[in-house]
Amino acid sequence: MIRHGESRANAAFSAGADEPFPGSDCDVELSPTGYEQAAGLGRWLAGLDPERAPQLVVCSPYLRAQQTWAAMARTAEGAGALPMVTDERCRDREMGIFELFPPQAIRRRAPQEFERRARLGEWFYRPPGGESPADVALRMRDLLTELDRTTAERILIVAHDAIVVTAAHVLAGVGATSPADMPPVPNASITHWHNGEHHLRLAAWGITTSARDKTMPGTIDE
Repeated sequence: MIRHGESRANAAFSAGADEPFPGSDCDVELSPTGYEQAAGLGRWLAGLDPERAPQLVVCSPYLRAQQTWAAMARTAEGAGALPMVTDERCRDREMGIFELFPPQAIRRRAPQEFERRARLGEWFYRPPGGESPADVALRMRDLLTELDRTTAERILIVAHDAIVVTAAHVLAGVGATSPADMPPVPNASITHWHNGEHHLRLAAWGITTSARDKTMPGTIDE
C-alpha cells in the first residue's frame, strides 16, 4: 500500500501555511517533489522480482493518487500493462467544512471544534459534514473483503494516509484496539503486509526511499 507523493497542499502546510488550501481536496495535484517521489516509487516497482510484483493496482480517485500511479507506471517499464481500477472507497478521509484546513486554521476559526477534536481523540472525531477515521475504516473493511475474493494474490493500493492507517486497523482483526492518534504515514511511503497462516501480517510500515536513488531495494522488509 502506497501513500501518494507530496501534494501541493502538503507542501504548503509543511511550509507553515495557516490558511485553508484553495480548491477541492479531490483536485489537489502533486508538487514537483511529489512527482520526483512517484518516479522513485516507479523505480522501486521496476526492481521487484516477478514473484513479488503486484497483479492488480487499486487507486484512489483523487488526482494526487492518480498522478502518483501514472508517474510510477511511466517509470516502471511494463507497469502500465498492469490491471488498474479506481475505487472511491480508497478516497481520502472527508473533512467536511474543514476541507483542506491546517490545524491552526481550525483552532483559530472554530475553537470549540478544535477542543471537541482533542477531547474525543482523532479516531472518533467526525468534523461537521465529514468522516472520522472510524468511518473510513468501515468502507475500508468493505473494500478489503471484496479484494480478498479476487484472483489476484498481490495487490497494490495507491491512496492516502487515512487509508493506510484504517486498513491496518481492519487487518489487525477482530478486537483490535483503536489507535489513540493517527500514526504518521510519510508521503510516497510503502506499507506492506505478508500473507500469514490465518491473516495478513504487517511486514513494513511507512518505508521511504529517496526519489533520486536509482538502486532501490527489490523488497521492503529486508
